Amino acid sequence: MEWWLIYLLTGTFVGFFAGLLGIGGGLIMVPVLITVFTAQSFPVDRIMHMALGTTMATIIFTSITSLRTHHQHGAVDWKIVRNITPGIFLGTFGGATLAGSMTSQLLSTIFVIFIFYAATQMLLQFRPSAMFQLPGKIGMLFAGGIIGVLSSLVAIGGGLLSVPFLTLCRIKLQHAIGTAAAIGFPIALAGTVGYVANGWIQSETLPSYSLGYVYLPALIWLVSASMLTAPLGAKLTHSTRTAILRTIFVVLLYGLGIRMLINLI
Repeated sequence: MEWWLIYLLTGTFVGFFAGLLGIGGGLIMVPVLITVFTAQSFPVDRIMHMALGTTMATIIFTSITSLRTHHQHGAVDWKIVRNITPGIFLGTFGGATLAGSMTSQLLSTIFVIFIFYAATQMLLQFRPSAMFQLPGKIGMLFAGGIIGVLSSLVAIGGGLLSVPFLTLCRIKLQHAIGTAAAIGFPIALAGTVGYVANGWIQSETLPSYSLGYVYLPALIWLVSASMLTAPLGAKLTHSTRTAILRTIFVVLLYGLGIRMLINLI
């Protein structure tokens, strides 16, 4: 089977919805990679780790495009980014290290729980009411650490966590989304370094062309396709059909979550 074609199609699909809905593709990409890596007979006890590591590496490239777009529209609060980034780095790298010591079953369980949370949040379009002021540097370090740990364990750019946090702290939604996009880059960078470093220990048991837990052939094709289709999705953001496409995406998330849950039982 031409595996590169599956990676290309996955990247095309994920990139389009990432641009359309302003979400990362990890929640779709990870389940697909699990299926493909299983079919390619990768080590069973490392498949989940490789799916997470490879997905995190793709977010490095897609987050740059998203970050640049939001910056051009003046929607990124760089002061927040500077204050939260140290915690993001520590939390994300620590989370990737923690993931390296977990079993695939435990990581899959965490992922399934999060995918149902994300699908429900998107379905209800839940936005918390502004209740607090932004915390100081220590508080931001702590918040960044929590966002980083959770993001690395489920391979997301953090938007599903960062946007609610910033909205809760009285940041306007537009700036919360733009700032979360900027935060996605250090999350992806630290997470990728963590998965590469921790996978290096297992390098003898991993397939050829792996850089730690990052499978390079998949990374190349996923990034190539997603960076081409993300701008197309972004152009349709304000289309009247966006609500329909969002519903389709939510249904897909629930479907993937149910499928993974069944495999766990």
